[in-house]
Amino acid sequence: MLFLKHPFITARTLLFYLVLACLTLLWLPPSLLAYLLLPIRARNFIVLVAFCHAISWAARLICGIRWQVEGREHIPTTGQSCVLISKHQSTWETFFLPTILAPQVQVVKRELFFLPFFGWQLKMIAPIFIDRRQKANALKQVLTQGKERLEQGLHVLIFPEGTRVAPGLRKEFSKGGAMLASKTGTPVLAIAHNSAQCWPNSGWLKFPGTVSVVISPVFDSRTLDTNELNAQTESWINQQVDRISVTAFHGEYSLAQSSGKRF
Repeated sequence: MLFLKHPFITARTLLFYLVLACLTLLWLPPSLLAYLLLPIRARNFIVLVAFCHAISWAARLICGIRWQVEGREHIPTTGQSCVLISKHQSTWETFFLPTILAPQVQVVKRELFFLPFFGWQLKMIAPIFIDRRQKANALKQVLTQGKERLEQGLHVLIFPEGTRVAPGLRKEFSKGGAMLASKTGTPVLAIAHNSAQCWPNSGWLKFPGTVSVVISPVFDSRTLDTNELNAQTESWINQQVDRISVTAFHGEYSLAQSSGKRF
């Protein structure tokens, strides 16, 4: 078994999950206080950003998962809200991206709301919960609630593949993020990474290494229609993922609607 082949990594992973559980419990009281007293942008930094910094550093210190980021200079410094369109390989990026692109909300599957403690805390930052089985209604929620969040000064993070996709595979991008950007005239940042090499979706072990994160130049949604914007961001992300990945794309597209894993 993989656990027996990597006893040290197994011990580090178990310790990380213990720390993750403890941090989630400890963060709940201050998160509730922030939820009751602070407006959405201010509480986002306490409930989400600070929590994600703690988790990212716990993964770094315990499991040895480091990171390097290209393209920080492309992040707007004027408080401009963006639609963030990101590759999805693992849970790592859901914790890390809020630390460099804040404040933000994510489009997430509604099943996460029912997780004890973690789901309750997630609800406090007003994410966009969608039911992936009802695609038409999910798109409507992304467009209406996404517009509201952008107007509140928040970035909206969307994983257009809809679920985690293993290295070497691709999945066709949904157009929800591009459509939200086009309809609101909001700039887009595309994000590529190779997080699954350290936090693979195929198992629970976390392996030491460096995750490469690449942030694109801004895509101007005012000059591109939905199809053009979706095609350009998908092409850019795929090219960057191929560049930074050990496992090359082997021509197969995933049709899976769920990764079957949460953490």
